[in-house]
Amino acid sequence: MPNPVVGILVGSASDLSAASKAADILKDFGVPFEIGVASAHRTPEDVVNYARGAASRGIKAIIAMAGLSAALPGVIASHTTLPVIGVPIASGALSGIDALLSVAQMPPGIPVGSMGIDGAKNAALFALRVIAVNDSALAGRLGEWMEKSARETRASRTKIENMPAIPDEAFVK
Repeated sequence: MPNPVVGILVGSASDLSAASKAADILKDFGVPFEIGVASAHRTPEDVVNYARGAASRGIKAIIAMAGLSAALPGVIASHTTLPVIGVPIASGALSGIDALLSVAQMPPGIPVGSMGIDGAKNAALFALRVIAVNDSALAGRLGEWMEKSARETRASRTKIENMPAIPDEAFVK
């Protein structure tokens, strides 16, 4: 099995279902990845050790997923130069708003790419884009994926029923 190039770290085992959405995208693109559970609050040493050693193991991007205070992405980013992509998980009384604000409001010098709440799929696609900067084959597969997505969206216009639909020529220059 090839060495992983994307690391997915979740703060709790309850976040694994969200992580599976990122894993599905990475599998579709044939990009090797690894998934683990470590908490910025309950196992901070594990988080720091993972962050510090990831690059030397061949990891090129880290997706960090957490709910509530969502400290995990920031803690990882403070211990690595790798791109860290934070995914706030919907949980708790605020349904992920607190996690979103925690991920998006990083202090200067500790950058974290912030996805939307439960944005695991976009996190994986963003990680692929980062890696594709130096991987033309992956860049080509991303382009094909985008074209397929556009075709599917255009095809979905046929589902408009009992309402006045925008004519197809309105979408063509």
